[in-house]
Amino acid sequence: MCCSNSWLTIGALMGALGVSMGAFGAHGVDSYFAKKYEGRTHQILGNDIPTAEKFLADYKTAANYQMYHALALVAVGLLSQAKPKRSLQVAGCCFVGGIVLFSGGLYVYTLADLKFFGMIPAPIGGTLFIVGWIALAIAACPCGSSGTEPADS
Repeated sequence: MCCSNSWLTIGALMGALGVSMGAFGAHGVDSYFAKKYEGRTHQILGNDIPTAEKFLADYKTAANYQMYHALALVAVGLLSQAKPKRSLQVAGCCFVGGIVLFSGGLYVYTLADLKFFGMIPAPIGGTLFIVGWIALAIAACPCGSSGTEPADS
């Protein structure tokens, strides 16, 4: 099935990008944040946290979630080859949308200090991740074959 290979390809590319973003986070972005946000703090649960520290943690969260969901896309592709289901397509779309909005939103928020991207796209992307995992669970549920599509559609 064409879509299963697409999910595998997208998952692999998102994984490569996730590793790249993680490497950048481990070997460059920390000094960028330290210089850019020197002396600035964020108020979190009544405590002042250095902005550079908070942004580095947020950036790493984005890279981690991107990698987790890249692997989920690979799983969607493999499952689609074995048993194509509409719920797998929903899961794949939600995982891609979640990576773009959640991880992408956090990357923009932390690198450009654009608060909007941390407040609007990131939570929408997080919601898409949740919907994607529910759709994947529905696809994996052995309790019926509803939603199965022919392999050539």
